[in-house]
Amino acid sequence: MKISIITVVYNNEATISSAIESVLAQTYTNLEYIIVDGGSTDGTIERIRSYADRIDILISEPDKGMYDAMNKGLAKATGDVICILNSDDLYPHAHIIEQVVKEFDRTGCDAVYGDLVYVTCTDVDCVTRYWKSGSCSSESFKYGWMPPHPAFFVKKSVYDRYGHFNTKLKSAADYELMLRFAYKNKINLSYIPQVLVKMRTGGLSNFSLRNRLMANREDRAAWQLNGLKPYVFTFYLKPLRKVVQYFQRPEPDSRILIKRFVYIRIFR
Repeated sequence: MKISIITVVYNNEATISSAIESVLAQTYTNLEYIIVDGGSTDGTIERIRSYADRIDILISEPDKGMYDAMNKGLAKATGDVICILNSDDLYPHAHIIEQVVKEFDRTGCDAVYGDLVYVTCTDVDCVTRYWKSGSCSSESFKYGWMPPHPAFFVKKSVYDRYGHFNTKLKSAADYELMLRFAYKNKINLSYIPQVLVKMRTGGLSNFSLRNRLMANREDRAAWQLNGLKPYVFTFYLKPLRKVVQYFQRPEPDSRILIKRFVYIRIFR
């Protein structure tokens, strides 16, 4: 099974190297690594090019935003399974892709997902929030559930059948894509109860209350675009699930070291 990993980046010189190195450290060898840079001006592209001999495809040109960049990567990907790892994210250990592939082989599913932890920008071992996905059905979307997108690994055939990211959405295109795949079209999901990705704090939809409200409006649009009807309480439960994540802890075997919670900022 060939795995395509896509990293999109724009002016992120500070963390792009750790994202790249976490991919290059993977023990699974049948990898295709694609980096899509939006025309960075801060030294990011120079850092990327220092790994040029181990990057299969590098695109560096202006784009129309993060999801447009992801679509560029999807158009180039040739793997059986596609993973998207953003430039602020990293895999917590070298066996992540190996474990994901084993789960695809074991279950024959269309997509594998797992857990994610938010970490501080300065210390990737300092966990501030734990997104425990849990084993859920597609109907769980009506109860505000969704898997973390960076920990969502999908067969290329699913993208080919049901489409790429909808660039009309600015912050919820990943939610809309997973809603379209898992809820509307009922692809087969399999859950790995482990932390598969570390994400540095500061995501677009979580950065402020204003952005959280914008994301909520886009969540509603995601359902409307697909001709779907959620429950009245669906959009209230979704942000409430985020609150719970500040009080959860990774399982002991997840290989994540928790030093302490540095802060709790609701909806961050």
